[in-house]
Amino acid sequence: MECRHLRNICVMGHLHHGKTTLMDFLIQMSHSSDIPERYTDARFDEKERCISVKSAPVSLVLQNPKGKSYMLNMLDTPGHVDFSGEIAASLRLSDGAILVVDAAEGVMMQTKRVLTYALQQQTRVCLVITKLDRLVIELKLPPRDAYFKLRQIIEELNLTVREVDATAPVFSPTEGNVCFASGRFQFLFSLASIAQDYARRFGFQAAPFTQRLWGDIYYNPQTRKFSRNPANVPSKEDPSKLVATKRAVVQFVLEPMYKMTAILLGETEGVIRRTLEPLGVYFTRDELKQDASVLLRTGLQRFFEDAAPFVQMCVDHIPGPVEAAPNKIPLIYTGSMDSLQARAMVACDPNGPLMINVTKLFAAADGRSFRALGRVFSGTIRAGQPVRVLGEGYRPPQDLEDAAQAHVEQCWLSMTRYRLGVASVPAGSWVLLDGVDGNIFNTATITDPRDPDGSEDTRIFRPLRHFNCATMKLAVEPLDPKTLPKMVEGLRSVVKTYPLVNTKVEESGEHVILAVGELGMDCVLHDLREMYGQIEVKVSDPFISLCETVVDKPILKCFAETPNHRNKLTMVAEPLDKGMGADIEQGGIDLTWDRRRIQKTIQDRYGWDLLAARNIWAFGPDNRGPNVLVDDTLPSEVNAELLYDVRASVVQGFQWGTKQGPLCDEPMRDVKFKLLDALVDEDPMQRFPTQIVPTARRVCYSAFLMATPRLMEPILYCEVQAPADCVSAVYTVLSRRRGHVTQDAPCPGNPFYTVQAYVPVLESFGFETDLRAHTHGQAFVQSVFDHWALAPGDPLDKTITLKPLEIAEPHALSRELMVKTRRRKGLSEDVAINKFFDDPMLRELAKQEAGLL
Repeated sequence: MECRHLRNICVMGHLHHGKTTLMDFLIQMSHSSDIPERYTDARFDEKERCISVKSAPVSLVLQNPKGKSYMLNMLDTPGHVDFSGEIAASLRLSDGAILVVDAAEGVMMQTKRVLTYALQQQTRVCLVITKLDRLVIELKLPPRDAYFKLRQIIEELNLTVREVDATAPVFSPTEGNVCFASGRFQFLFSLASIAQDYARRFGFQAAPFTQRLWGDIYYNPQTRKFSRNPANVPSKEDPSKLVATKRAVVQFVLEPMYKMTAILLGETEGVIRRTLEPLGVYFTRDELKQDASVLLRTGLQRFFEDAAPFVQMCVDHIPGPVEAAPNKIPLIYTGSMDSLQARAMVACDPNGPLMINVTKLFAAADGRSFRALGRVFSGTIRAGQPVRVLGEGYRPPQDLEDAAQAHVEQCWLSMTRYRLGVASVPAGSWVLLDGVDGNIFNTATITDPRDPDGSEDTRIFRPLRHFNCATMKLAVEPLDPKTLPKMVEGLRSVVKTYPLVNTKVEESGEHVILAVGELGMDCVLHDLREMYGQIEVKVSDPFISLCETVVDKPILKCFAETPNHRNKLTMVAEPLDKGMGADIEQGGIDLTWDRRRIQKTIQDRYGWDLLAARNIWAFGPDNRGPNVLVDDTLPSEVNAELLYDVRASVVQGFQWGTKQGPLCDEPMRDVKFKLLDALVDEDPMQRFPTQIVPTARRVCYSAFLMATPRLMEPILYCEVQAPADCVSAVYTVLSRRRGHVTQDAPCPGNPFYTVQAYVPVLESFGFETDLRAHTHGQAFVQSVFDHWALAPGDPLDKTITLKPLEIAEPHALSRELMVKTRRRKGLSEDVAINKFFDDPMLRELAKQEAGLL
């Protein structure tokens, strides 16, 4: 299919807001036979839990109101915050997104988060407000109040849009980027489709009428004119009484839907026939004898007909692959935009070099092999074609190891529960590939075996930047030690299929799983036991990720000598500017930018002087972590040429040190390291990386320990929905878990209160169960990682006595976290100073303590 008839779309939204039922409706429109309910939930645990765990790709051919066919590649994504990684992976493949919002619940926490992330990725977003039936049947709102509820949802979302990107188009029903639907009763409409229906029946132009179907525009039935102010007209029931005119949206859209619902649910067969047959809605005798809910679904389905308004919205407001490529490629491709590959991707050239971005792996039936879902940005992929798979660590010309040759065994179009084999897939489309998964863990770039011009110009697509963080840990071991290799292989498979899950082997030999939350961890363990490892495993009590930081500036410079005593590095550590670490992680500052852009950004945002901004050597760990290494040496005191020769080794030591801090081998955060002096030997044999790298790491550790080190713990943002009489119980549960309430307010349009609070991840285990027990199951909570905060106490305070099986005092929490973490990792309980300080440095410290300096 031509690219202009193709749309790549991600369906996203909050938990239980109707994404999967909306997909059921769309899939039913493209299939002649009935499909199973919750079609895109193909896993057994998804059916049991009634939630989506994995994103599900579906390719549909649907028609717009004029009968023109379009191919919609759609990804149904999970709504639970523990699976946010699926949304990030799906948006990378998409040119637009459909934001699904429950009409009764309104805008929730995850709704705002996914909308913000999509706008940051410069993705065009359309809105579908689902579950309109809840306004009528469940909340029993009158049409006027239902309109206010719908308008409040749209205005709240537009406020978020303006805060994130003032240039992005806002949601407006009259502009056509908003649809209204009900997945349960399988109908969907837009204001344009309603206007076209009226225009067809009464013979006037639909476009002007559409503009009058939203907002404070009133229709006067006496004058048959629209106005912006209400007028008083005689009542139909009693002409002697005057009533105000109604808004056009209430009179022409909501009231007819309400009346049709009332007739189908409460009137006799004769009344139903006489009322609805003139509107083109016909029933057989057997259909009229059906259950009321089935009859209502049949009637609404036949009145609103099909999904054509949805297709028209996608065609008009979501760009096709060719139109979206000039904006999308510079955001996701790490190479030069003047290269042959970049030019072909911007043009979406099917005859150009092959470039595929893989962001998701799906397990095959055997549980051992995987199919890679990716998007073809240029070139054409064919079954049997040799390709080169480039991993996230591919960095030419320095690092060429993360690359492998492979053969594409088969190309597929995914329909979630079945696949369609195809001979080839051109640029602009999604493809499911067999035989290329061996070298892929999170994302990958698939390209030709060799560059067309023989050069090494091909670069990878940027790794995904997630808007959530894995902070929960669990140690696992096999019940039978003989099955350890099987468990290790199962862990590798789990990491491949969950974008935000990671595993690590500690020095003690224990295998640790990192996941976002309890539900996500439960699904990981289910897959490990049932799908990939097929073994029974023992699990530890849950624990958390930590970070190490500093809170003061040091009073002493720290130095370290290389083992051959021919080189010496001097550093200090101090707290990083507030917010800078988070900006680095989120891509707000990137060392791959032009040098002047980096300098201007840091000067404007954080007030650094030009010299300091110019001499940033690295961010760490992994080149995008929240720590900074700055060259603060004086040209008159160091040999610039020799320092440049060892720069890469110093940066490598800095990356190593910030990845595993000295307190408990956890990553550092918000620390700025300044290199103050460097004595480098002129003999190249005396300044090998084997000499410089461990020395740079050691001086980072000593500078860190001299700047009042502290531990940081992850904090969750929690949003609790509960009836008004349960709010006090919510406060009680939060107070027991070091929770801090920031706001509680009634939800507009429904009988619930929303309580917003911060809770440490350490205190969150079992929080949801505890909350439901205290509120008799009436409270619902969603928790997501928000920020890092200092843990109370000093981790190096040896005067604190920790008693076994007793909860530590608040001032001892940091010490307890450090000691228990070091024990679990097989380290000594206290930090060994001699390990990180040279003898001359220890003598300097002794003089400092004696007051001789």
